[in-house]
Amino acid sequence: MRREFSAGGVVVRRMRGRWWAAVVRPRREHHRPQVWALPKGLIDDGERGLETAIREVYEETGLHARGDRKLGDVRYVYTWEGERVFKVVSFFLLRAVGGRIGDLPPGMEIEVAEARWVPLDDAATVLSYGGERAVAVKALEAVTEKGFR
Repeated sequence: MRREFSAGGVVVRRMRGRWWAAVVRPRREHHRPQVWALPKGLIDDGERGLETAIREVYEETGLHARGDRKLGDVRYVYTWEGERVFKVVSFFLLRAVGGRIGDLPPGMEIEVAEARWVPLDDAATVLSYGGERAVAVKALEAVTEKGFR
């Protein structure tokens, strides 16, 4: 069984007294149009998970972010062209520090149909995948901790 390692981020921002998270709608034929996900992608050679998460957030949302902490790993198996693949995605809590949501780098529109902010406390109902919903709940717990700003 092939193995893949990816990283992604729950990138958050405080607006109008609430925490918001960036989500993306992938543009792929095998995705249903209503799929919403967290930005993520394969870890490149020589890259660390946090670096990948920050890069993928920029590529898929247009946002610049900095790392806060690791939220956890999501593990699953899928089939690609008849081969079973074991995948681990490490997710990080990131803070938006610049950029504009949806202002994607050239060429990324082939991967992402839309990027938008959603209230973080609604993210667990908006996201399409169970593992990502659980990560969003961890992010909400993290930002509501005493002292988190």
